[in-house]
Amino acid sequence: MFYWLGYEHLFHYFSPFRIFQYATFRTAMASLTAVTIFALFGPWFIARLRQFQIGQHIREEGPASHQKKAGTPTMGGLLICAAIVISTLLWANLRVPAVWVALAGLVTYGAIGFWDDYAKVKRKRNLGLTARQKFALEVLAAVVIGVLLLGMNAKRLYTTEINVPFFKDFKPDLLIHPLLNNPWTYPLAFSFFFAFVALILVGASNAVNLTDGLDGLAIGLMLIAAGAMTVLAYLEGNADFARYLELSRPRDAAELAIFCASMTGASLGFLWYNAHPAEVFMGDVGSLALGGGLGTVAVLLKQELLLPFIAGVYVLEALSVILQVGSFKLRGKRIFKMAPLHHHFEQLGWAESKVIIRFWIAGLLLALFALTTLKLR
Repeated sequence: MFYWLGYEHLFHYFSPFRIFQYATFRTAMASLTAVTIFALFGPWFIARLRQFQIGQHIREEGPASHQKKAGTPTMGGLLICAAIVISTLLWANLRVPAVWVALAGLVTYGAIGFWDDYAKVKRKRNLGLTARQKFALEVLAAVVIGVLLLGMNAKRLYTTEINVPFFKDFKPDLLIHPLLNNPWTYPLAFSFFFAFVALILVGASNAVNLTDGLDGLAIGLMLIAAGAMTVLAYLEGNADFARYLELSRPRDAAELAIFCASMTGASLGFLWYNAHPAEVFMGDVGSLALGGGLGTVAVLLKQELLLPFIAGVYVLEALSVILQVGSFKLRGKRIFKMAPLHHHFEQLGWAESKVIIRFWIAGLLLALFALTTLKLR
């Protein structure tokens, strides 16, 4: 809104308003706006959650030490989503379709998480949507995002080629264009594209959701991942940096930096209240929304294969659950004392705060490594 109002209209009457054209300024302001929203409305929002008795229900099979957290206000992800959406709408150029697709990824997955959280609160048990229901809705949301991306591709606003880390000129096309030469193979070409988008979005959203088990763990890692994605989007959107680093330049990457900065600011603001001992939990509405938003941005920036490094700890947490379940079903034995991975280290005797800080350190190192790959090609 400020881009439209300040640069496109008021600039002609007051020249300092030209500052609104610069993505650097708007990126910084988007992050500050999201933090300010939490500073102003965080205490009030938490009080309302307590008033309506929207408390967390702890799963019985989890660590015994976590049972004391029962009743802590949850669904704080509603304020996270609101902060991101408001900040993005205020500071981004809303004529850019990529901004709306990124918001769609955040909101659709947030809506699925809200449905799940609402069911838990209504039943007063840690039982929301079934795994099949949640997975089906997540895949459907990914298909919707995929359709929007193909619509952008038809207008040459998006490319289906992907960047491969460490390889500068190898950019495979997800649509497999030789298959598009024959009408009979159209379904196969588009099915592969949708499957890939679903893998990224469903994987990212569930990875964040599985990591959200300790105070501040998931949101601290999101602060790191969203911050790294902000840097990546800014570099791709800047002609000089993109040329120096030999990066591909997705159209309107600079505007996606504003969305990523809003995620970073919202994560920082929420961490203030979610730090150990947590005053509020984000719930599925927060974890699924953040994961869906992060995955959508990765697809828009053509950095799908770099996302597992940027969000490396999330990936490890998800893999620990997959390996644990697979091993128990196939061999009847567990690999870890408890999954996800953060619970394994708790069972080894690590204090909760130590697990959180060390996982943050690991996440920061992986994100920094991901950014170094931009030049190692």
